[in-house]
Amino acid sequence: MSKHSSENDVAFIQALAELLNANELTELSVKREYGEDDSLDVRVVKQVNVVTTAAAPSMPAMAAPAPVSAPAPTAASTPSDDPAQHPGAVTSPMVGTAYLAAEPGAAPFVTVGATVSEGQTLMIIEAMKTMNHIPAPKAGTVKRIVVADGTPVEFGAPLMIVE
Repeated sequence: MSKHSSENDVAFIQALAELLNANELTELSVKREYGEDDSLDVRVVKQVNVVTTAAAPSMPAMAAPAPVSAPAPTAASTPSDDPAQHPGAVTSPMVGTAYLAAEPGAAPFVTVGATVSEGQTLMIIEAMKTMNHIPAPKAGTVKRIVVADGTPVEFGAPLMIVE
């Protein structure tokens, strides 16, 4: 336990919480040294509720009584329809927001049918205010773009198909 004023600690923690919100951070950890054998360790965590946009799975869940009898045939046809299972799927290496162009109103990096070379930028994923270029893992043709511009993506989510 520290030997200094707890009112100062409360003000310090409130300032950290404001800093957390102002900079859109989710966690902040600080150690404040007051002197020999007197310090304060503070960890401020903001709980973030992640909302996933999975409209397609929610529809079958609502209509679950009818298709329950036929899951095996749909499971056999699903891998070819599921972009995540496609061998040419380019998946998201992080959680963030996908952008198909360098800035609003600009031409997209690639379009369906475009030929790309290995390492060419396919899109940008913004994560924690950092723009991360997503390179083509191999040369080929863009067959399908799975995400829309400005939509949130999860780690491992399919972004596009390059064959």
